[in-house]
Amino acid sequence: MAHDHFGGVPGLDQRPSDSPYVERVYQVSEASVNGAPVPGRMVSVANSNWELIAWTAGGVTNVSVRGPETRPTTVPLGGGMERTLGVIFRHGAFLRNLPVRGLVDTSVASPHATARTFVLEGDEWEIPGYENAETFVDRLVRAGLLVRDPLVADVLAGDTPMLVTPRSVQRRVAAATGLTQGTIRQIERARRAAMLLRQGTAAADVVHQVGYHDQPHLARSLARFVGRRATQLQRPTGEEVLSLLYKTEAEVRP
Repeated sequence: MAHDHFGGVPGLDQRPSDSPYVERVYQVSEASVNGAPVPGRMVSVANSNWELIAWTAGGVTNVSVRGPETRPTTVPLGGGMERTLGVIFRHGAFLRNLPVRGLVDTSVASPHATARTFVLEGDEWEIPGYENAETFVDRLVRAGLLVRDPLVADVLAGDTPMLVTPRSVQRRVAAATGLTQGTIRQIERARRAAMLLRQGTAAADVVHQVGYHDQPHLARSLARFVGRRATQLQRPTGEEVLSLLYKTEAEVRP
């Protein structure tokens, strides 16, 4: 699997996954950022996927399930954070007994976690590592805790399902993702636009490539989902970093 740089900050890594349940896996450790300048804050942009995140700070390990985020937030960095591991799940994958709809813009913490294990759905699980996250996910699937509705990923990729009514499609997308198709596409379009702007693409070209009506439309979307203007994305400072941006299979054009 390919390993990619995460957010332009030394020591923060992410990789795609071949699992039908996992979108991305990322990690950061204190040792990997020692000696490198660490920004004071991270802008966590809107994200239509949910994730499992484990982090250790001050010798205490925490694990939580974080739902999709429909708005940007600013997170201070540093403060004794020693390591973080995140597993981002694909659209259509969800925990059977923890509806994603109730996780939107919030998170649920494990009731008990140690340096190696945590409790999920009443059972103890080993905290996954960066390289073996898929093994952990496979165990969740075999235990019946993690399930997947393949129709959701197909619909978000632009496929038209046969023999399924539009209302049924809407209901299944909302059940599996916690969001509507329209909201997912708006979020993914803003994230795609932010990626292009960070790469130096002109705003006018981003409008055309991603499917906005005009530059004011782009500006409103960036303000709502990214919390930054196009010029800020094109000329970033060392004071902050954006959260993980990656391209999903979700169709972004209207």
